[in-house]
Formats: sequence, C-alpha cells, structure tokens
Amino acid sequence: MRELLYLPDLLAGITLEAGPNGLRAIRFGQRMMEDSPGPIVIAAEQQLREYMAGERAVFDLPLDPTGTPFQLEVWAALAQIPYGVTSSYRDIAIAVRRPKGFQAIGQANTRNPLPVIVPCHRVINADGSMGGYGGGLDRKRQLLDLERTYAQRFGKTAA
Repeated sequence: MRELLYLPDLLAGITLEAGPNGLRAIRFGQRMMEDSPGPIVIAAEQQLREYMAGERAVFDLPLDPTGTPFQLEVWAALAQIPYGVTSSYRDIAIAVRRPKGFQAIGQANTRNPLPVIVPCHRVINADGSMGGYGGGLDRKRQLLDLERTYAQRFGKTAA
C-alpha cells in the first residue's frame, strides 16, 4: 500500500510518499494523485511541521529510499551532517572514501529522494557558495536560514 499526502503550505508545496517499510520520497511542488495518508506520512507531516517551527532538529522516521549502493552511501553521509552545519561536496566525497568524486557526489545529492529529512540542503560548494538544490535555491536558503535561526535552541552553533 502506498501512502501519499500533499502539503500545499509547507515549502511552497510538497508531496510525501511512503510504502510499508518507510518514507520513500518528498517531492517539491508536486501533488501525486489523490491523498491516501497513513501513519508514516502523518508522522512525517508532524515532524516536518515541528522542524519548520524550529521545534525539531532530528527526524525519527522509518526511511525507505530507493537508489544505487553508491547513492545510499552518499545519502547516509548526508544524514550525518548536523543541524545548523554545512558541509562541502568535498567533505562528503572524503566521508564516502572517494576524495576526487565531487561530481558523483553532486549527482547523488541531486537524486536524494528525501530532501530536508536527508539534509542535502546542508551541502555547499567548497568556496562557501550555495551550489545547487533540487528544490531551488530559494528553498535551500530558507532551510539554511531556518537552521541558523534555531541552531542555538538545540545546542548547535550554525556555520
């Protein structure tokens, strides 16, 4: 059974999709068919709303992303970037033991099916510039600004 929930008021509209094993995807600006919410997408909605209100820094959801072994490894490394902190593509390449694989890291980052929860928005260029974001740079800025605003609440120092 597939769970779907469209949230038009979060991040200019997102669709949450889950299967029996966990949250599979967050899609920006897309409404996927009719909503059929279940417990996983309902929990994801609650946690995303808490995050956007500055009340949550860490998500506690079952995740079920689909990707290649390399993509899954990159996404696992992204999940280790702390709230309110940014890392470079180079940092991620080193974390997955492919120090010259910046481009491959960027491609895996772009294909992240669980943005926000697997925080690809926290990845920036080595020179400190924003880089790209599948949800658009405005959303990336919004998420980074939100985390900078609330980082101290969670005992974090924003970078």
